Amino acid sequence: MTAIAVKIQNPAYDSSLFFFKTSEIIDIKHRFSIESCYYMLGNKSSRYGKQINNLKTIRSVIILFSAVLVIIASIVVANRVRSSVSVERRELLQVWNEGDYESAYELSRDFLTEKPVDYFLLTVHGFSAYQMGISQINNQNTLRYIDESIFSLRKALIHNASANDGRIHYVLGKAYGYKGSEYADLAVKYLETANSLSYFAQDIPEYLGLAYAAFGDYRSSVEAFTQAFIPGKPPSDNLLLSIARSYMAMGDFNMAESYLQRCVDFSLDSKSIVISRLMLAEIFRASNDFSGAEVQYLTILNDTGENAEVRFQLGELYFQLGDTIRARSEWRTAYRQDPAHAQARARLNI
Repeated sequence: MTAIAVKIQNPAYDSSLFFFKTSEIIDIKHRFSIESCYYMLGNKSSRYGKQINNLKTIRSVIILFSAVLVIIASIVVANRVRSSVSVERRELLQVWNEGDYESAYELSRDFLTEKPVDYFLLTVHGFSAYQMGISQINNQNTLRYIDESIFSLRKALIHNASANDGRIHYVLGKAYGYKGSEYADLAVKYLETANSLSYFAQDIPEYLGLAYAAFGDYRSSVEAFTQAFIPGKPPSDNLLLSIARSYMAMGDFNMAESYLQRCVDFSLDSKSIVISRLMLAEIFRASNDFSGAEVQYLTILNDTGENAEVRFQLGELYFQLGDTIRARSEWRTAYRQDPAHAQARARLNI
């Protein structure tokens, strides 16, 4: 095979001769043509890859921009919601702090139509409904508001935030107290829970004592009532009378008498004094101290004037002593003073 001399100018070497055989040159040409194809394809692939990368970049920018828009929109909406909530709270707190419970009741009721499980709205509505209830003259209206208060506050108890909120249990306990002795156990339950949460309110012991008494637990009632005494401050007439009733229910007439006599000696309310003397007369009659009971009845009549109930009880005392003539005379007097007095009418067969 013939050899062909090929002179290649090399930048590093000015005159170098490289000898190749003819078949080697053909192979070089073949390899050159293949490499040229790869080179051209490579250029096309490179341009196509760049276009794909550009598209990916554009898509990433669009996604990022969209995400930014969503975040901005969320922040705007959240701010508007927070602004709306803060306006509601400010408005409710303002009327509540002003003592305008009717407005607080109506506003919270309206707001609850849009947010029926909002903890703040439920508590304000429950508290304001309770305040509206105890201010009613008609007992039916009182119970309607009390029921609404209980419903709202029981609903608020679903929230975890209520676990340590003694205010809710305190108002619930008092609300159940207004519903009567049938609900005394629930009144005790919620008032004791308020105590366990270290919620302080001066009237809790008194309400708790009344609830225990209505529940029939007179010993716990007395214990609760004694906690209601405030050093340096005279006890209320209601507190003294309530303790006396519990002691009477337990048959401890001596303790009951001491609290009743204290009410008679220090009370400035004529009605409380009359109630205390009637209870004292009842104790004396139960102890067969009939003269002491008569003194209490006659003292009431001398101090306050005619009283149908006192006249009826005098009749009962005389009947107990076997003096039916004087007994019927007192019953007739009671009936004339109060024709609706059911017991007097029954005694006279009217």
